[in-house]
Amino acid sequence: MPLDFLKDVAIEDRPMLNKTRAHTNEAVASRASERYQSGFGNEFATEALPGALPVGRNSPQQCPYGLYAEQLSGAAFTAPRSENRRSWLYRIRPAVTHRPFREIPNGRLLGAFDVPTPPHQLRWNPLPFPAQRADFVDGIVTVAGNEACGIHMYAANASMVDRYFYDADGEFLIVPQEGRLRLATELGIVDVEPHDIAVIPRGIRFRAELPDGRARGYICENYGALFRLPDLGVIGSNGLANPRDFMTPVAAYEDRDDASELVAKFKGRLWSAEMDHCPLDVVAWHGNYAPYKYDLRRFNTIGSISFDHPDPSIFLVLQSRSNTPGVDNIDFVIFPPRILSMENTFRPPWYHRNIASEFMGLIHGEYDAKAEGFVPGGASLHNCMTGHGPDADTFEKASAVDTSKPQYIRDTMAFMFETADVIRPTQYALETSELQRDYANCWQGLKKHFDPTKP
Repeated sequence: MPLDFLKDVAIEDRPMLNKTRAHTNEAVASRASERYQSGFGNEFATEALPGALPVGRNSPQQCPYGLYAEQLSGAAFTAPRSENRRSWLYRIRPAVTHRPFREIPNGRLLGAFDVPTPPHQLRWNPLPFPAQRADFVDGIVTVAGNEACGIHMYAANASMVDRYFYDADGEFLIVPQEGRLRLATELGIVDVEPHDIAVIPRGIRFRAELPDGRARGYICENYGALFRLPDLGVIGSNGLANPRDFMTPVAAYEDRDDASELVAKFKGRLWSAEMDHCPLDVVAWHGNYAPYKYDLRRFNTIGSISFDHPDPSIFLVLQSRSNTPGVDNIDFVIFPPRILSMENTFRPPWYHRNIASEFMGLIHGEYDAKAEGFVPGGASLHNCMTGHGPDADTFEKASAVDTSKPQYIRDTMAFMFETADVIRPTQYALETSELQRDYANCWQGLKKHFDPTKP
């Protein structure tokens, strides 16, 4: 984006934050959170003070405003240009200015998945809100994971205050289910609500605030290649998640000399370091390694208009590719409101067993393959070659519905984290009272319809 365009359009409306803490917080909250840059993986350029971005070079001998230049790399230096991710930050203090880390208790946020995994279907009720004060980091509970990803749920009732977090193990895909999140990051502010997602890249520091007083949702911690938009193949040049609908924040900084805690997730463990200032002090930045958000309601759903139920790959929002062509480390798939028009077709998902493993969550409404038991905030896990599909009631209804008429599925938003490796639940997930130990009962009512005299 040309720098003169930024000066004319963006900078005048951005927060001109001074060193007064009250002014800083008010300006950041009221103005910067409303401004985003559009596009997925773009080369962005943004400054919160005019002229803060150096012109013509990344690391001048003296940066404007006495700032420090710092490069944040999310890929190997020599990665192909199409895969290279890095941003240059111009900040009040470099990120190195903190005391040594000390290990702190992990709570229920884990990084190892070594519990024996049962092959049967698993389903959980929503994670309860904590009885005691718990911010976003305190409220994360690890449910499952494997070599590709960690799968967590969070339930928090307090904003992070002078506390900041970053993950060195992977990027955070956050899926809110209840309550809004204000993610104040080094590169700007990302506001999300249920039906939005946010992606915080590996290593980027942020503070999570709760405008509604409490929040709950899901997290996929991606250990592999960065999330990207899938190729569209025969779909053509448009459809699914369109690049223009992804939003990256403009620069917004906080200049505060307050005692702060920096929490890092590193090799599956939590570490804490003391700081004497707020680390969200990036005044300007440019590059393509930055947090972003996306409104799932903007997903352009593709489907069949003749017969049969297409593969769920038509609902793919983001993917983390592996080294094997056609096989992803992680697929992030959604099941949004849509119209089903396939004639003489069983319209819900068919009964299936996959080489891949599926972790599902429900953000809102009902999922069309489960009439009972799968509630918003809940989750299910169907691992490699574990049979699953519609419950008995759904099968009977869908088998009798008039398929000459379109079926409108309006009040729903479900999602799936799908991986090529077996997803291993944690000890907590297998022992919690939220585990539905009668989950298998939903299929026991499936009747025998076979009659060899009626072809």
